[in-house]
Amino acid sequence: MNIFVLLYNSGTDKEGIHSIELKGRTIVLMFEDKDDATRYCGLLEAQDFPLPTVEMINIKEIKDFCIKLDYECKLVEKNFVPKTAEDRLLISPPHKNLEVENWEEDKNSNKDNIDINTIKENLEKLL
Repeated sequence: MNIFVLLYNSGTDKEGIHSIELKGRTIVLMFEDKDDATRYCGLLEAQDFPLPTVEMINIKEIKDFCIKLDYECKLVEKNFVPKTAEDRLLISPPHKNLEVENWEEDKNSNKDNIDINTIKENLEKLL
């Protein structure tokens, strides 16, 4: 069975697959219908995410890829109707993008800001 996935830099050495983070798990979305995948791309673009391309691939290849990397994969069936808030992420992307290259730096910079603010507050209390 062929499905559709969203790829970044398709056909290059920097190729990547679109995924979402949910409860600490990486989930690769697989779309049964090309139009649904294309619509999801449009929603990503509207939120200033990098624009992926829709690529058809065999579902077994994606499942093997996910198993190898300890990812999960979710099939978004044609005419899928979400029943939970988590299900909505399968048809509408989250509002925040995680930059893979800089995610460590982002976590560390947020930690530094918290430490600086805490130090600042403690110094102000001394006055």
